[in-house]
Amino acid sequence: MDPQLNIIHEDTELLVVKKPAGLVCHPTKGDAWSSLISRVRMHAEEDCQLHMIHRLDRETSGVCLFAKTDESAKQLRRLFERRLVQKKYQAIVHGWPEVDEGRIEAPIGLEEADPVAIKRCVRDDGAVAATGYRTIRRIERAEGRFALLAVQPESGRTHQIRVHLAHIGHPIVGDKIYGGDSSAYLNFVERRLTEDQKRSLLLPCQALHAAELQFAWNGQATRFEAEPETSFTEFVEGTSVTVEWSERYV
Repeated sequence: MDPQLNIIHEDTELLVVKKPAGLVCHPTKGDAWSSLISRVRMHAEEDCQLHMIHRLDRETSGVCLFAKTDESAKQLRRLFERRLVQKKYQAIVHGWPEVDEGRIEAPIGLEEADPVAIKRCVRDDGAVAATGYRTIRRIERAEGRFALLAVQPESGRTHQIRVHLAHIGHPIVGDKIYGGDSSAYLNFVERRLTEDQKRSLLLPCQALHAAELQFAWNGQATRFEAEPETSFTEFVEGTSVTVEWSERYV
């Protein structure tokens, strides 16, 4: 097994991998190991027509789907476009939601007044977006109250889960853009994150995990799952988190 690539499933049409937090999907550096797509290409056979079907944010871990033929890519993209793929996430958020289960309906668009160019926000003229959530566990730690949520986006807007959870007052732990002070993100990309900001973030990557994908494939119900990373699980269990702020998160 390749230690640089955590394979969940592989056949002649599909390749499903678990993306680690802190790894970009598309290359930004010359290093062959610096992106998920580069690692997958090194694994695949030379004649494989590899397609990344969907992507995850750099700091989000979890299930990521690739097609190995042009035809399977076409079929998978059609399923995503028709919203026939169920995406289930887990998130650790600040605070305890007032209701254990809910649905957030709020349009999303660019946050034009923020120095972070990629930041989104809820705005009346934004794209329609809806996210369902359910509280799995309430957590009490020395740092405060937190909740583990099961989250299911019903649309696919950029940063949708992060924007919606922050909108209802429960930002994701470790989120450098939507956690309350977006200067943390600017300092992060410029490699000058302060020790106070690190302590405030609690985790080096946002606590958002793509736990499951479900869809019908070749006439059969198909499901792919991945467990969260150790730091995520340790935080939920209330133990001390062992992840260090290493080059992986820079």
